[in-house]
Amino acid sequence: MSIESELDLWNTLSGAELIKAMGDGRFPQLTAINDYIGQSVVDAEHGRVTIDWTPEDKLCNPGGTVHGGYIAMILDNAVCLAAASTFERFTPMLTLSLSVEYLRPVPADRTYRVEGVCVHPGKTRMLSNATITDAEGRLIAQATASVTPNQAFSR
Repeated sequence: MSIESELDLWNTLSGAELIKAMGDGRFPQLTAINDYIGQSVVDAEHGRVTIDWTPEDKLCNPGGTVHGGYIAMILDNAVCLAAASTFERFTPMLTLSLSVEYLRPVPADRTYRVEGVCVHPGKTRMLSNATITDAEGRLIAQATASVTPNQAFSR
């Protein structure tokens, strides 16, 4: 894709539409971290994102399960994307606070569903929730976060 095509998408798609474009490969992911942690955007709509997450062994702690920091990272990605999906144009978010509840261990090499929902959209401060569930639908972890638009990207 040419830089002109990317800029056209950046300047014309809503937050949710650009997140979908990232998921289906029409717009490059903003960082390589998504590939590293095994994140794949499945869907996005105003105020909600769905991500498939398949963590690899490289993300495991010495106990053999995915390190809590990576669990927090995928939850952080979901809350930020959920908030970004509410904007007329995509704007990356900065996390002000993130509270994570770990409920079950996360074995690697399985696919989990991560869902983020923006429960309080705003111009300067937003509140989002995210959950991780396993293939059986069991809750693995959840988070609540306060985020704010990254002003470096304001248009």
